[in-house]
Amino acid sequence: MTNTIVLRIADFLKDIPPFSFLTVDEQIEIAQSVKVEYADVDEDIFLIDEAIKPVFYLVKEGAIGLYSDDDQLSDECDEGDIFGLRALIRQNIYKLSARAIEETILYSIPAEVYDSIISKNTEATKFIIQNLANNLIKVTEEKFLYPTVKEAIIEDESTAKYSKNPITCSEETSVEAAAQIMTVKRVGSIIVVHDNKPIGIITDKDLRTKIATGKYSIQEKVIKIMSVPVICYPESITVAEAQIAMLKNKITHLCITKDGTDQSDVVGLLSEHDIILIRENNPSVLIKEIKRSFSVEELINIRQKTSQLIQRYLQQNVSIVFITKVVSEINEALTNRAINLAIKDLKSNPPVPFAWIALGSQGRKEQVLLTDQDNAIVFKDHEDNESVRSYFLSLAKKVTHTLHEIGFEYCPADMMASNKSWCLSFSEWKEKYRKWIQIPTEKNIMHCTIFFDFQTIYGDERLGSQLMEFIHQNIEKSPIFLKFLGKNALQNPAPLGFFRQFLVEQSGEHKDHFDIKARAMMSFVDAARILCLDQQLDAKNTLERIDQLRKKEPQNAEVYDHCYEAFQMLLLFRTRQGFEGKDSGRYINLAKLTKVEKLGLKDAFKAQRELQILLQTRFQLSNFM
Repeated sequence: MTNTIVLRIADFLKDIPPFSFLTVDEQIEIAQSVKVEYADVDEDIFLIDEAIKPVFYLVKEGAIGLYSDDDQLSDECDEGDIFGLRALIRQNIYKLSARAIEETILYSIPAEVYDSIISKNTEATKFIIQNLANNLIKVTEEKFLYPTVKEAIIEDESTAKYSKNPITCSEETSVEAAAQIMTVKRVGSIIVVHDNKPIGIITDKDLRTKIATGKYSIQEKVIKIMSVPVICYPESITVAEAQIAMLKNKITHLCITKDGTDQSDVVGLLSEHDIILIRENNPSVLIKEIKRSFSVEELINIRQKTSQLIQRYLQQNVSIVFITKVVSEINEALTNRAINLAIKDLKSNPPVPFAWIALGSQGRKEQVLLTDQDNAIVFKDHEDNESVRSYFLSLAKKVTHTLHEIGFEYCPADMMASNKSWCLSFSEWKEKYRKWIQIPTEKNIMHCTIFFDFQTIYGDERLGSQLMEFIHQNIEKSPIFLKFLGKNALQNPAPLGFFRQFLVEQSGEHKDHFDIKARAMMSFVDAARILCLDQQLDAKNTLERIDQLRKKEPQNAEVYDHCYEAFQMLLLFRTRQGFEGKDSGRYINLAKLTKVEKLGLKDAFKAQRELQILLQTRFQLSNFM
């Protein structure tokens, strides 16, 4: 007879790394050994300094808080998170306490499962080591942050930054003298050397366990209490290798030598603290911090860390596609937190279901740099819409102010949810879209280019999806509308030709600068949007739209391939320019570009022209007035 409970557990495990790397039979075997436990709010699962239990835990429902010795929340585990495994692998006491934050259902998994099944699977073990090193085993969030295992550990594969001025002493040094050196230099370790080759290491832990306990006299030579052998690695050690080495050897310091062995000169020291600093700006860590934040100042700090993360990715030549995915999710989390804090500040819940929608680049998930806000609110119809609108306008003013404080400037055209014109009921939004589509004036077309790219960031996603369905239905009823949209998309022809022929700003603050957004990028954005509307494709991101079109229209695959590469290049180019100029990266000083950069832009403009020709042909726009 089939055990339905076991099958339900196995079904849950199949989507949760590291179990997802296992076979179905192995997942069922683990499910059979799982014990289901229930924890009430504030119930302890285990306590700090407590001897480890022969199990680790997987959160099925609810949330578990991990607390430090001063009872400060160190981490929060919710559905799909694993905890208690680090201590189990290290075979030592718990270094954090685990307590239920809300009513929670846990899967208690025996230690034997790790030893007999999980540890024998290469991919599962790799996943655990990578994530334990960051003190996180996150599942649901990493699915969109890290599409592949390779991308998940991309920053772990970078060379680790270590201390290049390690503190050393000879084997003849007394423990007292070594401790004094460590105190003066404010370090937690000292390498014992002979002819500048490492023979041992002393850490604060050695002083606590061997000297403070009275086991050895402080007058002894360091050779008596030093830890041996010293684990050595070459200067090229990656973050991932360092994490694995520390976990495997149950140590917190690695000695860096010229050739990676204890037979060559010491050149540095890498500590667990160094790894923590390196990993501080990990995307999943930042999202965790956002969820735990309670002030605008904390959110500002996180957005600054995000900028540092982007710069590191750019230095590592990480794919701009991956960067935009990461930053989009962080920006979405920031917006979500700003909304939650605003609702809390209002001291009353929303009167009806609503959706906060992001527009423009954030709506397309292409917002890498700090740009203007473009957002709106759609709320469920109510018999007293004005009263409901009053609540949401108050909410929006708080949210947009918070986003402004974080660094997202107010929209100069006031296209924000705090504007009564863009804080509407579902029926009111339908009427606006119907009017824009049926009466395609220049102003209405302009609104369509902004309000057709939207993403539900917070609230009832059905309101957003139903609104998009309404848009598609109305476009079908008015096919000539796409011609007007197409004509508008051709307003900025590709600025091809020699360098002197580039179209630049003729006056104002950015005189003689090239507007990469208006002159180049928006042509791809607009054309991809129109072509997808015509084909009723649901992609929202420009690159995803081009990719869907490439699959839908294999006869035009060569054009779309060229456009895909060109838009990636433009997005990366603008991002780099933005960080160098500490601005939006929109206006480019062409005189400062290298020959290679100019050639790259010129090739992108060729793709731009190809796409516009395709658009012109598709909708027969040559003679359309």
